[in-house]
Amino acid sequence: MLLLDIRDLVKSYGGTRVVDGVSLAIAPGECLGVIGPNGAGKTTTIRLALGLSAPDSGQIRFFARADGTALEMPRDALAIKQRLGVVSQFDSLDPDFSCVENLFVFGRYFGLGRAALAERVPRLLDFAALAHNADARPAELSGGMRRRLSLARALINDPDLLLLDEPTTGLDPQARHLMWERLQMLLAQGKSILLTTHFMDEAERLCQRLLVIDRGRKIAEGAPRALIAEHLEPEVVELYGSGALALARSPLADHAERVETSGETVFFYTRHARALLRALEAYPQLRTLHRPANLEDLFLKLTGRKIRDDG
Repeated sequence: MLLLDIRDLVKSYGGTRVVDGVSLAIAPGECLGVIGPNGAGKTTTIRLALGLSAPDSGQIRFFARADGTALEMPRDALAIKQRLGVVSQFDSLDPDFSCVENLFVFGRYFGLGRAALAERVPRLLDFAALAHNADARPAELSGGMRRRLSLARALINDPDLLLLDEPTTGLDPQARHLMWERLQMLLAQGKSILLTTHFMDEAERLCQRLLVIDRGRKIAEGAPRALIAEHLEPEVVELYGSGALALARSPLADHAERVETSGETVFFYTRHARALLRALEAYPQLRTLHRPANLEDLFLKLTGRKIRDDG
């Protein structure tokens, strides 16, 4: 059974394909992360899945049954949205309502009665660590509190699937970690999540599988550690300081399978760092960092280090 099954999705704006044949699927209890640079098509894919934009072609199916039938977007949009929870990039909380009122009013949109809401709202405020701020309006809350309120609101209908579009953007590290804790609690309860994010540590912490997209196309898919092992050398030595860049083209590079530079930093990607580290002892004025390859390295290898202004 699949909660979401997207196949060969295509969407163009102004003659440019912003989603170009993307396919993805989410099973019950799974967190699928979608990562990519600005303008890669992540948010557009979410909007298409929610029926906020119409695809040029492709199929979007939700909640497949054992007999093979499923709800389709946009044909069954109302029935699908009854079973979804959504947290968008930007808060859409009602500024005139308190936390409690935001949850009550949103619950009424789903046809929930007063008794059901009286049971759910306090529980969701506790989950969001907002019980002591129940009567506060959004403007009185910190950014992290508002994001947790948005998450609580998305859970008011006890959704089968959560769609979270960069839910921790703009949060400080403490607020981001608290949000991660709440999302991990939901996964432990068996909830399913489609997550777009720019934070590689967030993707590795929360997601069982990742989809990497760039310029509207899927370029890699798999478990985070499996993708790292498939595409990267296991060890990285970062070198920075006066004269570091010149060493990128020196005999030191022979100790690495791949060498990249970014700003004033040299990255040596290698399978065996010991010889390189020994050779670097001759350059005590330089600073080195020896670490395992991570998702950020994967992201940069697959999508490039150049800053883009197209998204």
